[in-house]
Amino acid sequence: MKIAIGSDHAGYPLKQAVKEHLVRQGLECVDYGTQNAVDSVSYVGYAASVAEAVQKKAVDLGIVVCGTGLGVSMTVNKYRGIRGALCCNEYMARMARQHNDANVLALGARVLGSALALAIVDAFLAEPFESGGRHQVRINEIATVEDTCFKA
Repeated sequence: MKIAIGSDHAGYPLKQAVKEHLVRQGLECVDYGTQNAVDSVSYVGYAASVAEAVQKKAVDLGIVVCGTGLGVSMTVNKYRGIRGALCCNEYMARMARQHNDANVLALGARVLGSALALAIVDAFLAEPFESGGRHQVRINEIATVEDTCFKA
């Protein structure tokens, strides 16, 4: 599995911990930055790069991190076909994948401890989408809303 990952300066330490965790599991990570926690940077460009990689299918899934996870989640969800989920616990991560086919996980570095964040990542990556049935209907409805919104 190939994972795109990106963060701003606030999310950098957690991004690095997540990346190391994933590499230890044998997963490939494509790091879209930032490259340090010192220089204050906007999360927008980094989240956008991850969303574009997922959208173009250059990677399987994405993970974005900022201080709260709010800004990066809002950014990735501006992209057609991206279903970004800000998850605060493992249950949310499992349901985001299982019911919503979320393809980008957003994390808040200032609101999650690293152990919990890694457990959320593991739950997100392990859970498959429950394809078909009512969940697929809802994913299709989201796509219809996207089509309407992008025309406006």
